[in-house]
Amino acid sequence: MPAGRDVADPPASPSVSGRAAGSEAVFVARGVTKVYQMGEVRVHALRGIDLDLYAGEFIVMLGASGSGKSTLLNILGGLDLPTGGTVRYRDHELTRADDAALTRYRRDHVGFVFQLYNIIPSLTARENVALVTEIARNPMSPEEALDLVGLKERMDHFPAQLSGGEQQRVAIARAVAKQPEVLLCDEPTGALDVKTGVVVLEVIERINRELGTTTVIITHNVSIAEMAERVISLSDGRIAEIRRNETRRPPGEIKW
Repeated sequence: MPAGRDVADPPASPSVSGRAAGSEAVFVARGVTKVYQMGEVRVHALRGIDLDLYAGEFIVMLGASGSGKSTLLNILGGLDLPTGGTVRYRDHELTRADDAALTRYRRDHVGFVFQLYNIIPSLTARENVALVTEIARNPMSPEEALDLVGLKERMDHFPAQLSGGEQQRVAIARAVAKQPEVLLCDEPTGALDVKTGVVVLEVIERINRELGTTTVIITHNVSIAEMAERVISLSDGRIAEIRRNETRRPPGEIKW
């Protein structure tokens, strides 16, 4: 794609979007590549990604380790920049943004949930969430965020007093307390057993349903794809398939 072309104007093809014309694309990615230089070796993590994501969607990205899904998620979240191509979030041209603009984008629009909870052990659940609400533009209270993830009775406990699933729910509460438009989840159940993982997925699904947050989960767990609106499969840095679930399963019915 020629440099500087406005990628938001032309309608996306069905193979890119999988949605009917007229839906609002909040992310538009065209020709996205990512190359890492590892000594004398060039590693091609992404090889020309074309993708549209829509407001309020629930997306699961599938792929084996090394397929490029985490790299793509980091670029969508403004944590990394592509080597080539363009990525736009609404009116934000992420591929042309400087560090300060990307910081504002992450702070104001995106919530992240990772496999490792990354909560501070010396702070209570409430205090961990308050770290975000103190800097967000329009946050909910820490108490409201923790209630949303089912931890109303545990908000004054320290991480060491919480189970792994409860710690992950604190991390989710922290991510959604600033009321982000986008929630990006990288293997959010990867460190959890099935029962606890289902509880975490129920929390993420509830946030998507009740707050209208555009939600992306990346995982290697094929079963989790059953709860998605659309499933995007990556292989060797390329999109191998985009499909729509005609019938979505609730997390409680998913087995793995």
